[in-house]
Amino acid sequence: MSKLNLIPQNFKLGLFITILSIVQLQAQSLKIDPKTFNMTINGTTNVHDFQSKVTQVNGEIVLTGTKQVQSLLISIPVKSIKSGEKLMDTKTYEAFNIEKYPNITFKLSEVNSLQIGNEEINVAITGDLTMAGVTRKIALKSSGKITKSGLYQFKGSIGLKMTDFKMKPPTAMLGVMKVGDAITLKFDATFNGNQLTLN
Repeated sequence: MSKLNLIPQNFKLGLFITILSIVQLQAQSLKIDPKTFNMTINGTTNVHDFQSKVTQVNGEIVLTGTKQVQSLLISIPVKSIKSGEKLMDTKTYEAFNIEKYPNITFKLSEVNSLQIGNEEINVAITGDLTMAGVTRKIALKSSGKITKSGLYQFKGSIGLKMTDFKMKPPTAMLGVMKVGDAITLKFDATFNGNQLTLN
């Protein structure tokens, strides 16, 4: 009989719970602040340029006890995309097939680089972006800063093509107005949590 089997079951259970609690305590979570979050979708049509704003977002970064990024997940309801023009919004929702795919999500797969100097943070990541039910791996660079204790602000932009996600660029007015395939996402996001020692 092994020595491990001689240990009482209640002791082993208590030990497991203790270890699990320590691991959980070491991990830290930074949640996105929806009040200061700003994201725009910029594009063109054959009539005029347009800009839509994302009005709702959920996001969280989880860091390990050694301050390594363990996970990053962003979720945006398609219904929260607003341009100020009802027809444009309707066509946008149709392009995303909102009834079947109501959310846009981004899930981190790899941190490619992380540079920290004083209060500035520059990061390059790779992740899976899902729109209209299609997932594509994208590379994203962001510049950030620690604005004050527990607040971390990140800014950046990325160019995308709707057709890469099997989305049909919207048309309106019997096809007279046509939206271009290329769009640019610009974001300014603040995450808050406990003050971290990032060095």
